[in-house]
Amino acid sequence: MDMSPFEQWESEIRGYCRAYPTVFSHASGSRQVSEDGTSYIDFFAGAGVLNFGHNNPRMKKAMIAFLEGDGIAHSLDTYTTTKRDFVTRFHDVILAPRGMDHKMQFMGPTGANAVEASLKLARLATGRQEVVAFSHGFHGMTLGALAVTANDAFRKWAGVPLDHVLRLPNEFAPGGGTASLDAYREALADASSGLRPPAAFIVETVQAEGGVWVHSKEWLHAVQQLARDVGALFIIDDIQAGSGRTGSYFSFDGMGLDPDIITLAKGLGGYGTPIAMNLNKPEVDAHWSPGAHTGTFRGQGLSFVAGTAALDYFTDDELMGQVAVKGARMAEKLQAIAAANSSRGWEVRGKGMMQGLDVVDGSFAKRVQTEAFENGLLIGPCGTDGRVVKLIPPLTTPDEDLDEGLAILERAIAAVAEGGA
Repeated sequence: MDMSPFEQWESEIRGYCRAYPTVFSHASGSRQVSEDGTSYIDFFAGAGVLNFGHNNPRMKKAMIAFLEGDGIAHSLDTYTTTKRDFVTRFHDVILAPRGMDHKMQFMGPTGANAVEASLKLARLATGRQEVVAFSHGFHGMTLGALAVTANDAFRKWAGVPLDHVLRLPNEFAPGGGTASLDAYREALADASSGLRPPAAFIVETVQAEGGVWVHSKEWLHAVQQLARDVGALFIIDDIQAGSGRTGSYFSFDGMGLDPDIITLAKGLGGYGTPIAMNLNKPEVDAHWSPGAHTGTFRGQGLSFVAGTAALDYFTDDELMGQVAVKGARMAEKLQAIAAANSSRGWEVRGKGMMQGLDVVDGSFAKRVQTEAFENGLLIGPCGTDGRVVKLIPPLTTPDEDLDEGLAILERAIAAVAEGGA
């Protein structure tokens, strides 16, 4: 395989290709195939974008029809029939059954852009500057989103101060839990604390890149209540954990939470085509003026078409039921692996088909990634120092691919462990 054009002409910033040193030629379902014919089971799924698999047949059919019919591929924020179909379908399938009246805001087609827009709107709506974010959170790589991101491995590349953010420990970090929230509440009530009320609290119900930390309903409600009490907005970043990943459309379904803003991207478009959307409560959204957060590629016709088709998966409980079953099987396998290495202090965390095995040592996790790749499995470490082996396969992964992938992972971990790691 010829990788020399990439190595000669592409930027040094390229990353994933270094973990997967091959040239992929095509993909279908839960598998990618390299140009030499090697088939890889994909437990990475485009960092959580491909919830419905590579080249999903129903979406591909809809997209081909759209292209052959000269559909409008680029529309800025003008009205189109495909955008109307998506907006109507999203309202009918996702919002209306939940009694939600949030407005849909489209922006540049990345999760980072969705976060940027949410922070702008929160500051605009409250007239405040500071935002509260949490340890281990990941929200994107542009400056505003990076400011609320915790990982120093990403933050150090900013080149400028990342200001106007106050960091609190997440539920599981040292000093975390509701105690830190109570302490912050007391400090805000103290006129001599030097603290001013924030514009917003931004939190992931499941911190994906941060190490698969699954926040409890009780803690999330405490964050929401604190936001309400101090006049701040409550923002849920559901970019990676949403769109069905955890077993329901939103990762917080069934918790009784009422976020002011929800950020969505990744799996929203279904096919892998880029799209991002924020759901803003009407009274919050009313603070925007036309064009206050613009973007050339916020009217993605192909993404609207594929995203509309993706919503068909949420008109009944079939897929989400499968996610619950497959997620439990993934967790069970990881628990067995952790139990077989009990002296190492490994921990399993996850929800639905987002599962992680914290192997404590980032170098160990990296070697597992390499061993898995060499045996036909794509995975991606995450968390502090990359110490968590994260599994996020397509939700539509067939049972046989799921089982084979888990078996490859188990052998890869055993091989690395036996190698003296």
